[in-house]
Amino acid sequence: MSAEIMQMRRKRMRGVALGILAVGLAGGVAACGSAEADGADPATDQEHFSRVINVEVMTVTPEPFVEEIQVTGTARANRDVMVAAEESGTIRKVFVDKGSHVAAGQPLMKIDDRILAAQVEQARAQAELARQTWERRKRLWENDRVGSEIVYLQAKFAAEQTAASLRSLEARLARTTIRAPFAGVMDDRTVEVGSMVAPGQTVARVIDLDPVKIVGGVPERFAADIRPGAQATVTFDVLEGQRFRAKVSFVGSAVDARNRTFPIELVLPNRDDLIKPEMVANVAVVRRVVQDAVVVPQDALVRVEDGYVVFVVTNWNEGPVAEVRPVQVGSAQHNTVVLEKGLVAGEKLIVVGQKSVADGDRVKVVEEH
Repeated sequence: MSAEIMQMRRKRMRGVALGILAVGLAGGVAACGSAEADGADPATDQEHFSRVINVEVMTVTPEPFVEEIQVTGTARANRDVMVAAEESGTIRKVFVDKGSHVAAGQPLMKIDDRILAAQVEQARAQAELARQTWERRKRLWENDRVGSEIVYLQAKFAAEQTAASLRSLEARLARTTIRAPFAGVMDDRTVEVGSMVAPGQTVARVIDLDPVKIVGGVPERFAADIRPGAQATVTFDVLEGQRFRAKVSFVGSAVDARNRTFPIELVLPNRDDLIKPEMVANVAVVRRVVQDAVVVPQDALVRVEDGYVVFVVTNWNEGPVAEVRPVQVGSAQHNTVVLEKGLVAGEKLIVVGQKSVADGDRVKVVEEH
């Protein structure tokens, strides 16, 4: 038994001794035959020397306890792409302004295509001539055996070559229209009408904001507890009152050597675009759920030399008294703590006044939570 508990026991014994002394004094006065002593009440004198402390209690009831890991995360766009030109030329038209929502494949801007369009017409004519020549050579050679095989093969490969050249030019012509790679928002545009662009030059930025990803780092000591599919709650300081439920969609396989954390990702719907990329998120990931746990307020604990104790109200002959209980503390969350040992269901735990009582003190329950 710890020194604090022994001291509480001694304090209680001193209170009992004072009560006995008070009774003895009252009896001595009565033996002297004083008229005033004849009317004295020994119980009243005992109450004068034995203090009664007002306390508030709660009934210990087993309940589920959810232990969470608090992580700071950052919002990221689901997809964030810098759109580049694939052909060289001058920007002739801009179809979409910055900040506009775009659909997948929607035209964003147009590069001057007049030279390529002419080349396509020329290639189309050459391909048509080569095709008709091949068909005639084919009939003459295969049906009537007119001509030579080499001329037959030359016509065949010429038709295939010109058709391939036409397809190549048509693809280049189609690329003069710069399109959105996916549905989202055109967040930026780096060129204007009249700007000269080259293949690979960035012309716009398209962001997909629905859904968004929340990226955070979890300390490595929780590596065995976090798996894909774990439940989580996400809040943002700038979005007061907004709480988002999500599941962990990705858990990193490696620990960052710089901060000893491993990455996790969650996906949140963002239909109203309230969540912006790079917003700071508060992520609470469920580590485990303890069923039928003894959960008490942290303030009910009293620190002693070798751990913690709590006080419960028990009924003795003289009435309700405080009784000290050493406890084993488990997980803590949101100003509550799980007690692994020391309390059982149904006991009356002192939650207000526990720092003013000692083991064996008489108490009066003024409120029960």
